[in-house]
Amino acid sequence: MFQPSGKAVAVRVAVFAVLGAAGMGLLAQVLLLIGGPPWYLVAGVVSVFGASAVANALCMRIYERGRLTDIGFAWNAAARRNLALGFGGGIGAAALVLGAPLLAGGAELAQVADGEASFLFVFVLLLFGASGEEMLFHGYGFQVLLGTLGAWATILPTSVLFAWAHSSNLSVSPLALANTAAWGALLGWAFWRSGDLWLPIGLHVGWNWTLPLLGAPLSGFTIYVTGHAIRWKIPALWSGGAYGPEGGLLSTVVLVLMFVGLWKAPVRRQHPLLLKARWEA
Repeated sequence: MFQPSGKAVAVRVAVFAVLGAAGMGLLAQVLLLIGGPPWYLVAGVVSVFGASAVANALCMRIYERGRLTDIGFAWNAAARRNLALGFGGGIGAAALVLGAPLLAGGAELAQVADGEASFLFVFVLLLFGASGEEMLFHGYGFQVLLGTLGAWATILPTSVLFAWAHSSNLSVSPLALANTAAWGALLGWAFWRSGDLWLPIGLHVGWNWTLPLLGAPLSGFTIYVTGHAIRWKIPALWSGGAYGPEGGLLSTVVLVLMFVGLWKAPVRRQHPLLLKARWEA
């Protein structure tokens, strides 16, 4: 497989970034014309997913003569296993960060008067949101850099960009950004371990879905699914306060455990088009 020069890599990554950013901006503006504030979250998710899919598909077609599925969306037995491992790991981590305080008396569940969102709607929304972010941060541009710079020289800077993308969320804090960067590193490493996007998508969706299911804010957004909300009795430094568990030290501890779990997990490695030459050398 042809290996692009450093200049060619920079051009490809830049084109991918411009396509993604321009597409998100354009789609968001169009979608926001449809409705007011209640529509903002949906418009944000759709714009990220749509723009990321188009940017990846165009770059794969133009530069690699490939398809969107070649960025790590091959569907086979290994993909199903990796998706299940990720989804279970994300659910388990979120259940731990919320379940332990609930059992220990550091939090309680209280009924809320606000209307409940559809269970299926929330799941589909979070699935598309996680898939869009994974395509954006760990799709074509990320994989081109992986093949040139290697694992951590690519994963660490990308994790900083991942945190920066969440820096305008409601109630964000320095600790929340640090935890979000750690999440970005975890998801990037998940791709490196598996060679597909199914493992990081599973982790991403499992965590994002379980938090609102148990009544906790998600990265500054509050989505009521069961008619209950978590009420913390411990300081916001540990709980994350209004931002949600991702802004607290409890999540920092759980993230360390997740890195260990990912290191030990029986992940099945696949061979995406952009990394075949490097991994098979």
